[in-house]
Amino acid sequence: MMASSSPLRRAFGLGLWNPRSWACLPKPPKLRSSSLVSWVPGRMAATVSLEPAGRCRWDEPVRIIVRGLAPEQLVTLRSSLRDDKGVLFQTRARYRADPGGELDLARAPALGGSFVGIEPMGFLWALEPEKPLRRLVKRDVQTPFVVELEVLDGHGGQGEGGRLLGRAVHERHFLAPGVRREPVRTGRVRATLFLPPEPGPFPGIVDLFGVGGGLLEYRASLLAGKGFAVMALAYYNYDDLPKDLKTLHLEYFEEAVNYLLNHPQVKGPGVGLLGISKGGELCLSMASFLKGITAAVIINGSIANVVATLHYQGKILPPLGVNYSRIKTTRDGFADILDVLNSPLEGPDQKSLIPVERSESTFLFLVGQDDHNWKSEFYANEASKCLQAHDCDIPTHLKSRWPWPGGSAVQRQPSLWKSWV
Repeated sequence: MMASSSPLRRAFGLGLWNPRSWACLPKPPKLRSSSLVSWVPGRMAATVSLEPAGRCRWDEPVRIIVRGLAPEQLVTLRSSLRDDKGVLFQTRARYRADPGGELDLARAPALGGSFVGIEPMGFLWALEPEKPLRRLVKRDVQTPFVVELEVLDGHGGQGEGGRLLGRAVHERHFLAPGVRREPVRTGRVRATLFLPPEPGPFPGIVDLFGVGGGLLEYRASLLAGKGFAVMALAYYNYDDLPKDLKTLHLEYFEEAVNYLLNHPQVKGPGVGLLGISKGGELCLSMASFLKGITAAVIINGSIANVVATLHYQGKILPPLGVNYSRIKTTRDGFADILDVLNSPLEGPDQKSLIPVERSESTFLFLVGQDDHNWKSEFYANEASKCLQAHDCDIPTHLKSRWPWPGGSAVQRQPSLWKSWV
């Protein structure tokens, strides 16, 4: 996914094409999310049933069944949603109804379009922007994504289908009932803490994202619904934090970890870390230098410090060197920066290596095999080798890697992954 390179290109000082925004399409009449079948014009014949039919979390599977079709009728299923900025995302998939005129996405394979095969949740994970270089990111977790599902007659050109046969609207929420959202502005820490509705204390997690900065809460809000106390932590380009990513001090992250450890709703003796891309790399540094880290999930993280100089108690990890002459251009005109970073195993760039052998944490490395920001699988392999070499000193390490084909460093939302984390 070449679009995944945009934030790192910005961090490395590379140009970024910024497409103009476009006008919103006319909206259908306001619909009740709890109804199985929404606004039905006279010529519409099919009914679209969703299970569960009411409030549903973003990471919760949903079953879609279309009834009232002709035996073995060819139809196109189109799903659409607009993000918090009004950008349109859609999927289109072609199907054939069964002999009884029913289409069950859990049993019927898609015959083409945005995906093929049996993919009951393909209408979500395959969502693509109307125009390129846009990401599906939930910025306000207190409001749902509203997904419109349409059944169109036939297979038509460009996967569009023909006459509208049925329509339903489905709301996907990010806060489970009772989950508490608490902004954190203590000392230097800028974050949001999400707590489960049940009585605590709960296992604590610090959640970090990558280059681009800001404060993203959707992963933390979803995990809180699973019984974790999760702090979504900003570290630049938010509130009064630094606006750019030139220098980072690990003491800031240490302050956040200590805040979580001392919270009355968080049980110790340690906390876990969850990070993707640059956030995964920072989690690796935190687990290597800080105390109180018992586990870390690293998604497409680097084994070396990248982009910003990292300071901690007088120690300095310089950023890994880059060579812009290694940028490649794809057939579509996008910059492929996979080979831009130098090898952290050679020459002076070894000074950027994160000393993972110091850590006493348990690790899980997840790698996307289509990541073109950097060589995620290579970094995970090298980290695992380093941990294995120090088994005699640190017997508690879990050296586990989980690759998922087609994954990139910006496939962030759980329902967008074919494999569930």
